[in-house]
This record gives sequence, structure tokens and C-alpha cells, in this order.
Amino acid sequence: MLAKIMFHYKCRNNIYPKTDGKIVRFHVPDDKVSWNSPYPMYNPTFFTSTCIFGQPWADLDLNVSDFQPNWNSIDGYVNRISLTGMYEIKNGYPLNPCGRTGVTGRGVLGRWGPNHAADPIVTRWKKSKNEHVFNENSNKPILQFVAIQRKDSGEWALPGGMVDSGEVISTTLKREFMEEAMDLLQKSKEDAVKIEKEIEEIFNEGIEVFCGYVDDPRNTDNAWMETVATLFHDEKGNHVGMLKLHAGDDAVGVKWVDLDRNLKLYANHISFLEEIATRLKCHW
Repeated sequence: MLAKIMFHYKCRNNIYPKTDGKIVRFHVPDDKVSWNSPYPMYNPTFFTSTCIFGQPWADLDLNVSDFQPNWNSIDGYVNRISLTGMYEIKNGYPLNPCGRTGVTGRGVLGRWGPNHAADPIVTRWKKSKNEHVFNENSNKPILQFVAIQRKDSGEWALPGGMVDSGEVISTTLKREFMEEAMDLLQKSKEDAVKIEKEIEEIFNEGIEVFCGYVDDPRNTDNAWMETVATLFHDEKGNHVGMLKLHAGDDAVGVKWVDLDRNLKLYANHISFLEEIATRLKCHW
């Protein structure tokens, strides 16, 4: 299992996403990321996007008098427990457990504190004429995984998404894969049932490879992404490995990608895949 805490790279010293370059993060040097490091001149940019106001999946603003979140607990249908452990509340605001990001507020995230996601990693062996394909340099078999191209940033990523209120992780993993990589929402009822039946067997055999904080470009000092990444490996390639992929929901592209250490992927998704390469002893 990967370490739960990781350093800020993608949510620091850059422009905040979906702001047309208008929201620039306050500079945070490497040695000032930790809240334990004094940084008296720290003056982060405040930003909460208007696009989340009034959304059923989003919190109210913390200055609304009758909005009193129960931090570090299950708050009604909202899970405010962090996978990293107890987080600190300062002046009524939750503090990012991995330190400064250069932005306060919620950005484009719905929840104050942890925002929970689930990332299904669906894999198969690359084959030619029913034989494994080996990388000529490492002499190890090549693994392929399903990647989607995100509509918001254009980056390639795992086909994950947010855990709905009250939803169990296993349901999220299957739902997000079917919506983003199989375009389930646009399928007929008959085709939808067929797709669900095909992936059912594989999605009952998942192995958790990561559980914790995500170095996501949307993170702020007061709201951050966390995920559970689960491996669903189609060893024989006769279940999900045979299905036709079709981008849907928040994706504009989808394909099987050869696993390689030099891939450029969204957030810290490449680190999840490194763990899988070690487990399956494939080319990396």
C-alpha cells in the first residue's frame, strides 16, 4: 500500500484550474509547505467558485449561521472523515493535512475538508496473436490499463469520480467506470444490463492499492481530494478486456494505454500504477 501523505506538486505554485488564469496561487517554497514551518508573509489567494453555489452535492459557506459541520466524523450523509487521520480546524476552517497550497476557500470542490473519490484501475495484458507482448528493454510483459481523457483539463487519467453521499466505495468504482469508460448513461436499457453483467465478475475481485490524500490541482488549504484506488485485473482478457470502450459523462476520450513510467497523467495517478507494476511484475 502506498504512503497516505504525499508532497504537494500539482496543487502548488501554479494557476488554479477552471479560472482562465485569473486565480494564481500564492508562492509556497518546498520548505514552507508544512504548517509546522513558520511563514509569516504567507498571504494565500481566496477562491470559491460560484459554479458550486446551490449545488446539491456542495456544502454551504461556513459563514452561514445554520451550517455547522461535524468535522472528522460522518455528518449525516456526508463523510467528513479524512483517510489521513484527524485534521485540524483553525478559525472554524479545516486545514489541509498535507500543508499549504497558496489558495484558501473551496476552489471548485464541493466539500470543506476531504472530498472523497474512488478510482477503478482496470487492467489486462497486452497480447498479439493471443501471446503476451514483452518490452524489449525490460523483457517484462506489458500491462494495459483503461484511461480516460478529462473534459476539464484534457489530461489522461483513471476513470474515477466522486463518491455520492451515503454511497459505498464499491458502488462508486463500478458506476464511474461504466459512466466514463463505457458511456453507460447514453446506452439503451438492454445494452446497459449487458455491460453491467460483463463487468460484474471483474469488479467483485478488486484489490485496494491506494487509500489516502491526492495531490490534485483543485486542492486548497481548506478543501482537498482523497481517494481509494482499486485494481481490477482481467487476467485472461475475456471480460472487460473484450468490451468496446466509449467515452461518456466527464470524459472526451477513452483507450487502453500501455503502462510505462514516463506517462504523464492527471494528479498523482501515475503513483497508483507504479504500485500495480510492482504487484504484477510487469514492464515499468
